[in-house]
Amino acid sequence: MSADGQARSHWFDDEAGPVVRPYAMTRGRTRHTAQHRLDLIAVVVTETHAGDPEKDPTLSPEHTDIVGLCRDTPQSIAELAAELDLPVGVVRVLVGDLVDREFIHVTRPVPPAELPDESILRDVINGLRAL
Repeated sequence: MSADGQARSHWFDDEAGPVVRPYAMTRGRTRHTAQHRLDLIAVVVTETHAGDPEKDPTLSPEHTDIVGLCRDTPQSIAELAAELDLPVGVVRVLVGDLVDREFIHVTRPVPPAELPDESILRDVINGLRAL
């Protein structure tokens, strides 16, 4: 009960507004089939042929926000979670949904072990200069 004698719902926060539990956004799912590819540094990019996510009634506002954020600038999973103020696990599930529907695609940065050796790059530059 509040000071004015009315019952207050524990689902409402005066500062934040209505509270939605993270599992409600993911329909109770905690993992997605593509979960193994969606680490914190995975980069999310909106597909160029992607339609308007707002016209798809099965997508949530959070899905639409993710597509919008990645439309102009690729974003990592960690950046999306911070920008949307959502737990990383929720963002991973939502991103997995969007990958399945081909609104976005996910790329992973090249691991340092797979990058070319610096001496090879210097040799290439020197060879180009010699031309």
